[in-house]
Amino acid sequence: MYKRTPALAGIALLGVSSLLLAGCASGTPADGSVEITVAGPNQWNSETTTFGAGWDQLIADFEKANPGIRVKTNVLPGADWSQTLSTQLSAGTAPELVFNQAPHSPEQIVPLDEYLNEPNPYVEGNERWIDGFSQAYFGESATRARNAAGNFEWVPFNLVIAGMFYNADALEAAGVTAPFESVGDLVEGCAKLKDAGYDGIAADRGPLTSTWIFNTISSALLDKYQNKLNQFDAEGNPGTAAEVTQKSLAMAYLTGELDPTTTPEFGESLRLLKEVYDACMTPNWSGINGGGAFHGAEDFLSGRAAIAWGSNFSAPALDVVDWEWGTFGFPDVSKEDSTYSDGTPSRFGAAPGGTSYMIPATTKGDKLDAAVKFMQFITSPNAQGWLDSSGGIPSTNDTVEAPGLEGLTSGEWALTPVVKDIGISSKAQGGLPDFSGFLLGTKTEAKQLEELKADFILWAHELAADGGWTEDWAQN
Repeated sequence: MYKRTPALAGIALLGVSSLLLAGCASGTPADGSVEITVAGPNQWNSETTTFGAGWDQLIADFEKANPGIRVKTNVLPGADWSQTLSTQLSAGTAPELVFNQAPHSPEQIVPLDEYLNEPNPYVEGNERWIDGFSQAYFGESATRARNAAGNFEWVPFNLVIAGMFYNADALEAAGVTAPFESVGDLVEGCAKLKDAGYDGIAADRGPLTSTWIFNTISSALLDKYQNKLNQFDAEGNPGTAAEVTQKSLAMAYLTGELDPTTTPEFGESLRLLKEVYDACMTPNWSGINGGGAFHGAEDFLSGRAAIAWGSNFSAPALDVVDWEWGTFGFPDVSKEDSTYSDGTPSRFGAAPGGTSYMIPATTKGDKLDAAVKFMQFITSPNAQGWLDSSGGIPSTNDTVEAPGLEGLTSGEWALTPVVKDIGISSKAQGGLPDFSGFLLGTKTEAKQLEELKADFILWAHELAADGGWTEDWAQN
């Protein structure tokens, strides 16, 4: 359990949430310095002009070390940052550094391979920038580090891991012990919490809670197929990788090796997802606006709900609460929970999907050089203060994670699943599947599975087009 000393009292947006600002190519300042703009969602607090005090200090330190460069921050509104940046990338009007989760194609982004093979000037003794990263997450053998064309196009400023935060006082009052061993234990615990006057798990109408639960369950249930699915290495060549790559998943969907309508683990994942929602979620979750540090942030931070999903970036929001809190991963799917379980534990793993930025291809000359320098600075020991203030998990080997995250960053939950991100969705769908109709009972399981199949196939075709894949199966 952990209780923070009040410091940064803002309510943080999740690392996989949204933001807008109209197109922003920077002019040249009157003093002749180079000005670059960082544009993306605020993942940490409710501020509309800054990512937080730690971020502002980081920029001040960078500008002191590089007196000829100025850095502006464009905090984009939560509802439509993705569409805004995607439109700007297509129009050639995007600023110099943009959040990497905006839909785009490889040719719209500067490949960073050349820079990553050169030294990071802000790390003493470094010979290749890329060697300074935690190689399992961002390196030449990391399966999720490259785009479909095989290039490094973004740099992770930190790592992200999600999990469940809990109100220790509420669990104690209800006679519930965390962490839960199995999905069945979680369902029983939610009943006790409700008897004690608490909502079980805070939720809102946003898609992240359902997607993370579905992905956790399906990754465990589908782990038994990893040898069949693992067909390409990290560079997209025939072989195997430490994790099943997106290219391997795409081939499985296009060849029918994985089919939500016939592979029974998909339907079982939906059944367990709905069981958790029916037993645990805060009432009227479908009518609650998303946003905030946690899914269902108001319900959790007010003390009405005992548990909420969040990322490591959520931790600073708990500065304002007067109860002790802790973290744990989603419980395992036991053999008692499902006949399809083979005992594979629930895993999520840290990943370079937190605060990662890329440089639009329209960025040239001094601005390009300045943007690369800022990326190098923030992936050096100079970023430690920002990591501490923002609940950060470092992407590099020479910094350490912020305190209070041990329940998410240790044990099986901290390990990356071999079969990962099953519930990924097409650009047309917005990157995340929609389970709301099924969870509310207005859509049948069969219909949900048909929609998942169609969307996964569309996603695979989009990936094949972006990567220029020429294999016969990619044309199906």
